[in-house]
Amino acid sequence: MMAQGDGQAMGTTAQAPGGQSTASTPPLEFPDMLSAFRDCVAKRGDAAAMYYFDRTFTYADLDRDSTMLGWWLKDQGVKRGDRVSIVLQNMPQYMMMLVAVWKVGAIPVPGNPAYKGPEMARIFGDCSPSVVLCQDISATEMRKALEIGSLDSTLLVTSVRAMQSRNDARVLPEPVKVEGVEWLEDILQNGRTDPLPDVAYEPEDLGLILYTSGTTGQPKGAMISHGNMTFNGVALRDYCHIAPDGRILAIAPFFHITGVSCHIATAICAGASMILHFRVEPSALLDLIREHRPTYTIGAITAFNALANVPGVTPDDMASFDRVYSGGAPIPPTLLGTLKDKLGIAVHSAYGMTETTAHTHISPFGSNIPVDEASGALSIGKVMPYTHARVIGDDGADLPPGEIGELLIKGPQIMMGYWQRPEETAAALQDGWMHTGDVAFYDADGWYYLVDRIKDCIIASGFKVWPREVEDVLYIHDAVREAAVVGVADAYRGETVKAFVSLKPGASVDPKELVEHCRSRLAGYKVPREVEIRDELPKTATGKIQRLALREPAA
Repeated sequence: MMAQGDGQAMGTTAQAPGGQSTASTPPLEFPDMLSAFRDCVAKRGDAAAMYYFDRTFTYADLDRDSTMLGWWLKDQGVKRGDRVSIVLQNMPQYMMMLVAVWKVGAIPVPGNPAYKGPEMARIFGDCSPSVVLCQDISATEMRKALEIGSLDSTLLVTSVRAMQSRNDARVLPEPVKVEGVEWLEDILQNGRTDPLPDVAYEPEDLGLILYTSGTTGQPKGAMISHGNMTFNGVALRDYCHIAPDGRILAIAPFFHITGVSCHIATAICAGASMILHFRVEPSALLDLIREHRPTYTIGAITAFNALANVPGVTPDDMASFDRVYSGGAPIPPTLLGTLKDKLGIAVHSAYGMTETTAHTHISPFGSNIPVDEASGALSIGKVMPYTHARVIGDDGADLPPGEIGELLIKGPQIMMGYWQRPEETAAALQDGWMHTGDVAFYDADGWYYLVDRIKDCIIASGFKVWPREVEDVLYIHDAVREAAVVGVADAYRGETVKAFVSLKPGASVDPKELVEHCRSRLAGYKVPREVEIRDELPKTATGKIQRLALREPAA
């Protein structure tokens, strides 16, 4: 779909007014993810699909194991269109079940294994899964979730220490005994390996339901088609030059769109391998990087920040990387220099969301990513090939370069809608345009800049304050490791600015010093009236700092 030059796609990539690509919709190299997987097995069956601590799984291994799980699913009565929830960390069992679900025509629904029973009950109640696969350590909570929803779904359990023998206690907890359930490991010992009945998909068929994080409200299930996934998988493969012998560090959780699209779909479409690590623990992750030598990754900027603070890390540890990208949250420009110094890697910005199957904007490799002088925002990149973007004002009219408004996106990666939520779907998708809820602007060269989330805007004495601008100023301070800014109620101003920060190892600072640091660089109404220092800031499973979790206690 794309030529091998950075930022160049097959066909036209000229920028129209508003910065959107003028290219036409491309033909899909693979109509669906199962076809892409079958192609990969046929061409690279003996090649590594996954490295997991001290184990290597080939694509042929994954094909065999997913077939055994597929027969088991059929024995449970799972049929085409049924939902199967996969509530696991980044482990081989996730991939085995994901492919198995596609092989029987069902729809995978990833879930966050850190969720407690009541949290997961909202998702189970919405999608009604026929089967739930979970880890032994979360089986009690998953049972609770099914009980809350009065669901009779089959619970399948796997051990957190299966599929490897290293048992790194930094990452892998002790197994938990669970009674009265079926175990995935037993199925893989005794399952059927003869081919399953053939299943065919169209690009428009539903290939995944992925629930939004719910940090701003009730989680909604984004309906991702097979065509959405194969388009972005191939797009990222070609844009980032991921070769069949490439090794993708799967740093983003598989239950997040970055993990599904930018790791799994991309690896399958490229025939590349993934390095799995269960979950991010910086020192253990560094050891796996040293051992397996990844060539590419994309993840939250907080993950790279954590790696940079591991004692003993050097640029030599990261020398195998060809390309590194970060998305999911705006990147403080000052962090790029820090990561370059400590890790020797040039982190490139990207942008996407669950509803767009991840990336819609990306910085061409090797480019000098611009920073807007007025706002201090680092560009999120330029629109991907075959993708269209607009910035609109409150009246819905297109805005010229430099004007701030809501970012709208259209392209082959846009979701089909929200599961069983026609009103929310109609509000988000209008005439094919995805209303992102993100405040952005673009420049005359087609670079886009993210200002903030619309809902995060603080109105202090009638003036708008965008949290990211204040956070970027805090990041400049030598003592600050992470920063988050929220609005809190104020009897005089309506709202006022409050900042939360965590400090770099060994650093100390008086909160009043941080206030004065901001006062010397920001207009008075933007300056935090209070700065609270914490050991750690709350984050989502993907490493994105949760302003909502800070805002609610503050309110």
